[in-house]
Amino acid sequence: MIDDIKSDAATRMDKSVEALRNELAKIRTGRAHPSLLDHIKVDYYGSETPLNQVANINIEDARTLAVTPWEKTMVQAVEKAIMTSDLGLNPMSAGTVIRVPMPPLTEERRKDMIRIARNEAEGARVAVRNIRRDANHDLKDLVKEKMISEDDERRGQEIIQKLTDQHVKTIDEVLAVKEKDLMEF
Repeated sequence: MIDDIKSDAATRMDKSVEALRNELAKIRTGRAHPSLLDHIKVDYYGSETPLNQVANINIEDARTLAVTPWEKTMVQAVEKAIMTSDLGLNPMSAGTVIRVPMPPLTEERRKDMIRIARNEAEGARVAVRNIRRDANHDLKDLVKEKMISEDDERRGQEIIQKLTDQHVKTIDEVLAVKEKDLMEF
């Protein structure tokens, strides 16, 4: 039973760390990366469709993305979707290829990005702590139902705490990598 609680908590904590990685991938650094455009939706024949499902996204060079819609008729819609996104990008259309240059980040904008990244990391830490709280609550319920002893509960809580510490450390490492990435010129 304790193993079930532990494995459930570990799975949920892993998902929290993965969600943080996905959120941090959206935060733009000075380099071009296809995942920057992942959350952009394009009006594809009346339905909102993710950009990566209507176009091919490649890195042209360190500061430029090349977006190639699969249908020529979609060039305008894709260009408009990128322009109206919250990324502040200015795409340039050249026939069927849309080039998206990444403007260099100012020092102030870098600090804003770091602040956003730290907020995301703190949200992930809170999620991991909430999972710890839920797991400890489940252990207490097992003690109340006399399914495990108090010693087992204490051991279970220690295991859950180690798991929590390990995941918080991973979150801090992911954040440190992103901060370093954001501060590179």
